[in-house]
This record gives sequence, C-alpha cells and structure tokens, in this order.
Amino acid sequence: MQLRSVGTTGLKVSRLGLGAMTWGRDTDEHEARDQLIAFAEAGGTLLDTAAGYGNGASEELIGSLLGDVVARDEVVLATKAGISARSGGREYNTSRGHLLTTLDASLARLGVDHVDLWQVHIWADDTPLEETLSALDQAVSSGRVSYVGVSNYSGWQTAQAATWQRAVPGRTPLACTQVEYSLLNRSAEQEVIPASTALGLGVLPWSPLGRGVLTGKYRTGTPSDSRAASPHFSGFVEPYLTDRGRGIVEAVARAADGLGWSPLEVALAWVRDRPGVTAPIVGARTAAQLRGALGIEELVVPPEINDALDDVSGD
Repeated sequence: MQLRSVGTTGLKVSRLGLGAMTWGRDTDEHEARDQLIAFAEAGGTLLDTAAGYGNGASEELIGSLLGDVVARDEVVLATKAGISARSGGREYNTSRGHLLTTLDASLARLGVDHVDLWQVHIWADDTPLEETLSALDQAVSSGRVSYVGVSNYSGWQTAQAATWQRAVPGRTPLACTQVEYSLLNRSAEQEVIPASTALGLGVLPWSPLGRGVLTGKYRTGTPSDSRAASPHFSGFVEPYLTDRGRGIVEAVARAADGLGWSPLEVALAWVRDRPGVTAPIVGARTAAQLRGALGIEELVVPPEINDALDDVSGD
C-alpha cells in the first residue's frame, strides 16, 4: 500500500487506516486478529483507536495483539482523548489534567511506552484552548507521544488551534485533523479541509463509507447483522437513511455497475483521492469486509464518474 505524509510533518502512513471503534465490544478478539492480519499483509500501517472506544476496551484489545499479530514498530499507533462514556451519555473533558491522565491510561492498556499520534477527540467550550493544547506539548516533550492532532473540530476551531501551535515558540505543530467525510457528508469541504490545507494539516476522514450506508447494504432494508440493527449504532446510521442518502447510494451503485466495482470501492476510492486527504479510516465488522476495502489500492475513479458523483452529492 502506498504511503502518504501526514500534513507537512515527517510522519508517513498507509493511505488507508484501520479504525478500531468497535473492537472489544461488537468486534471480538478473533475477528480483530483476523482484521489486523489482513491489514498488515496489505501493507497497512495506520491503526486508529481512542480511549473512549468501549471505555478502553478497544485499546486493551489492540494491546493484546501488538507484538503477537504485528510488531509494534510496524504500525503507526494513533489514539485519542477527551471523550468518556458515562451513564446516560458521553462526557467531554479536554482539560490538561484529564487529557494527560487519560494518555497514561491509554499507554497502559496498549502496553506501549509511547503512541505515534495522539489526538484531542473533541472541542470543549469549557476549557481554554491554550490549556488543551499545552497537554499536547507536554505529551510530546515527555516522549509519550510523537505527533499530535485534533478531531471533530470545525473549520475555525482547526484554524485557531493550528495557528496557535505555529505562532507560539516551543509549541508542537499539529500534524492532522480527523473529521467525518464521505459522499454522504461533504461538510468538511466548506471550511475544515481548506483550513487544513492552508495550515499544513493532513486530513483523516472517519466514516468514509457514510457509516456503512454507501456500501449499499441498506438499499432493501436493514440487515440483522448490520450496525443499523445494533443497539449501539442504530442512531449513528439512521441520519443517512433518508431520501437524499438513497439517491446518492443509487448513484454510487450505478457507477459501480458501470465500472465492474463494488459500491464500497467507488465510495472509498472517491474519498481517498480527494484534495487534502491523507488516509480515510475504515472500520469493518468482519475481515472479509475489510479485505473488500483493502482491494482498492490500484483503483482510481475516472474523472467523468467523479464529476457525476460530485453533482449528485453536492449540497
């Protein structure tokens, strides 16, 4: 798999990343092992998780596989902090103390002395930005983190954070931002991607397959083994099961038929090659699904198909 630089940093990652959001909860150890093997065999390096995924269960599962399935130095290990699961919902906390405590817990669960990329998972209005960013600097200076980034920041939030880190002497520049981006959600193109490009940040799209909807699996209903049928993720998928969403999915399916590809391959290749994108983060339920995504390495969406998809998915 080809490698790409993360923004203007020296960090290089595979141009597809493996997301572990469901690991330790909906994805068990055996399935996770098979996925990691398939990913590594395809040349994938970027492995993305977060402290908030399954209340640390995802990190624990990855920690049990590192050194066994794949060597630690063969992956770019990325995690996030700032979102915690609590009864009745999620808690956002980006204070310096909380972030650094969370990082220590992440390292313990992962069984490593450092992570390659550490990202603030969410913006929180109740913590001054300079305090949040100072946690990133401290993490790097202590050797616990090699590169830093943000996630789920708006355009102005991304620009403010990146500018602060570049303008203040001794600060660690941001390497990337992680944001939702797919044919079903192109809002990142309005401000986040232009800001990232101008300030030298790589973009890591999450849910590049529109929360699974762009695979076409929901065209005739909700499969019993799909995320939309899961109590954890039904509300996550539902916003894209609309008339607009169905129109985009049908356009992707027609393009796939014409090219002899799968809808997944069309949708994923489209976002992988968008301007500013470093590596879409792909989450799969099974190793077989993941192999379908990994098979796009040699595929490039023809310009005329790109134009047609732009027309049908643009707001």
